[in-house]
Amino acid sequence: MFQFKHFTLEDELCAMKVGTDGVLLGAWADVSESRRVLDLGTGSGLIAMMVAQRNDDSDILAIDVDSGAASQAAINFERSPWGDRLRVELCDVRSLSSEWQFDHIVSNPPYFVETTESPSEARAIARHARHLCVRDIVDAAERLLVEGGRLSVILPSDVAAKFRREAFERLWLVRQLDISTKVGEPPRRTMMEFRKIASPINPHCDHITIGSAEYRALVDDFYLDNRL
Repeated sequence: MFQFKHFTLEDELCAMKVGTDGVLLGAWADVSESRRVLDLGTGSGLIAMMVAQRNDDSDILAIDVDSGAASQAAINFERSPWGDRLRVELCDVRSLSSEWQFDHIVSNPPYFVETTESPSEARAIARHARHLCVRDIVDAAERLLVEGGRLSVILPSDVAAKFRREAFERLWLVRQLDISTKVGEPPRRTMMEFRKIASPINPHCDHITIGSAEYRALVDDFYLDNRL
C-alpha cells in the first residue's frame, strides 16, 4: 500500500506498479479548468485520484484494457475521498464512443517498443506500445476532446519526438517539461501538454531534475516524503 498525503493506493492487481512517472504527470497536468477528464490507461487509478484532489469540480472517467487494473482502480476510488467523482470502465479507448467529450485527457501510456515482450500478457499489455500506440492516443484526443481541450502525456524522451510528429497539425504543443534523473544528464522523460485548437501556440519548455527544489515543489502536495 502507498500512503500519499490525502489518499492511500494499492497496486497489487496491476501489471505495472506505481512509479514516479504517474506522480509527475498527475502533479504537472493543468487541470484547473477541466470539468470532464479522461484518464487513459489508468492502471491503479493514481493520476485520476491526483486530478480529483487538485480540482474539486472535476469528474473523471478512468479506463483500462486490463481487468486487474480496472478492478484495482475501482477499489482505490471507492476508498478515496473523491469516490463520487471517479468512475472506471474496462474498455479500449478506440471503442469509446465519440459522444463522450472531455476537457482534458491524461495518460501515462505503455511505451516499450522492443520486439521481445514480457512473458506475462498483462504486463506486456501495460508495458508495450503495440496495445496503445502513439497514433491511437492522438486519434483519441482529436475525437474525444472538446474544442480547446487538453491532452497531457508523459513519455520517454526519445519517444516524445515521434509523438510530436504524429500530433502535428492536429494538436498543438503548448507546454513541455523535460526530466533528468541527475544533474547534467540528458532527459529521460518528457511531459507534454497539447491543445485541440485551430492555430499554433509558442510552447513553453522547461527542465527539472529528480530531487531538485523544483521537483520537490511539484510533488509536495502528494508525497509524504518528497525526497522520493
